[in-house]
Amino acid sequence: MLKYTIGAAFLAVFCLSSFLTDPTPAAKTARENYEQYCSSCHGEKVEAFVDRNWKHGKAKSDLTKSISGGYPDLGMPTWSGILNAKEIDELSDLIVESLKNVDQYKFATKPTSNVFTTEGLTVKLDTVASGLKSPWGLAFLPGGSMLVSDRSGEVYRVDKNNTKTKLTGGPTVLVEGQGGLLDVEVHPDFAKNQLVYLSYSAVKQEGADKLSTTAVMRAKLVGDQLTEQKVIFEALPYSKTRHHYGSRLKFDKQNYLYVTVGDRGNEKQNPQSLESDCGKVHRLHDDGRIPADNPFSNASKARTSVYSYGHRNPQGMALHPTTGAIWTNEHGPRGGDEVNIIKKSANYGWPVICYGINYDGKPITNLSAKEGMEQPLTYWLPSIAPSGMAFVEGSKYPGWKDNLMVGSLRFQYLNRCVVEGGKIVKQENILKNIGRLRNVDMGPDGYLYVSVEDPGYVFRLQPVNQ
Repeated sequence: MLKYTIGAAFLAVFCLSSFLTDPTPAAKTARENYEQYCSSCHGEKVEAFVDRNWKHGKAKSDLTKSISGGYPDLGMPTWSGILNAKEIDELSDLIVESLKNVDQYKFATKPTSNVFTTEGLTVKLDTVASGLKSPWGLAFLPGGSMLVSDRSGEVYRVDKNNTKTKLTGGPTVLVEGQGGLLDVEVHPDFAKNQLVYLSYSAVKQEGADKLSTTAVMRAKLVGDQLTEQKVIFEALPYSKTRHHYGSRLKFDKQNYLYVTVGDRGNEKQNPQSLESDCGKVHRLHDDGRIPADNPFSNASKARTSVYSYGHRNPQGMALHPTTGAIWTNEHGPRGGDEVNIIKKSANYGWPVICYGINYDGKPITNLSAKEGMEQPLTYWLPSIAPSGMAFVEGSKYPGWKDNLMVGSLRFQYLNRCVVEGGKIVKQENILKNIGRLRNVDMGPDGYLYVSVEDPGYVFRLQPVNQ
């Protein structure tokens, strides 16, 4: 009896010791299982993975079948031997739930009225200009008129009575792919110097190859003609590609001109290399000279106009009305569109870090953060394809005061971002399905203006008394 008691006690202590040193691992959540078993092929974020065409169906029963049995001939492993039925069921639920994040942007109907009610206030769209193709840039002139750049290569002045006049003297542009005439900006002292700035896809022939890049022309507006043209910026190197030009223009409060340039589709070389102008935000004097305090102005091989780097394709830029900081948005691949505050010499990470995946469904990187690289204020999964952006100023939109407005090309709406303490704390989808929203800008008259493309219109957002 004593031997049995001692043996039982020894066995109990041994089992307790084994439990303490080698406990049964806790059950993993569906997201943890996704990250361990799925992310190497499908990307870190399930919210990016679900934004796809589903070859084998996206109902829960379809997903459970795919996870359990796989499609080995197509590279999809069988997981039923590694995950149990409950884990597979929970993983299917996670994917179904994540699909709702994509579906929130799929607006079923076209607007039947020009009046739109939002959480903040109600507005109506007043047509300012029509008969355009892709109105890319908006800039405002003294006296109530505005300039509109059309990607087709035309520049128009729209008077306050909505009369549209084509200007002559613009640059020669390559209207192919995403290229063409891009942004337009006027000098802060335009009333004195009549200077206009245009960004565009420049073109040159090199042997049998037709190459292009992002360039900026400065000209003087005299009547209906752009004169005294001068190219003040030319992003190097030129490339055979026809996408990821950027390109937005914005003056800050010190009259420095900021220019965004996309990576031109060469993510492996351009964004992280300071010897390339591509995948960067540049800072210039108004005549194209390099500011002496630019972060890389004394570097031996760096492009001296570079202000920040590690960008993919920045297509929105705005000046914060209070802090004077430059904010940008940029396109991710499949997911991972970003909003950033631009800092001197900062590295924004592309393609070393990213919240999206490639268009073929394969991961670009397994990192979404890394020391020494900036994190975005917000990112979108799925990709909304952000375009122009502007801060709401003045008193005409009390429900939107200090909000950041971002256009969506892909889902054809205006994204309202509530900003508090330099952070985006809330978002709302407004002006749903009005068309591919290319630009949004704040006019000196206190009204917001938006442009849509194919067909191209410019609208003024008129508040409606509630």
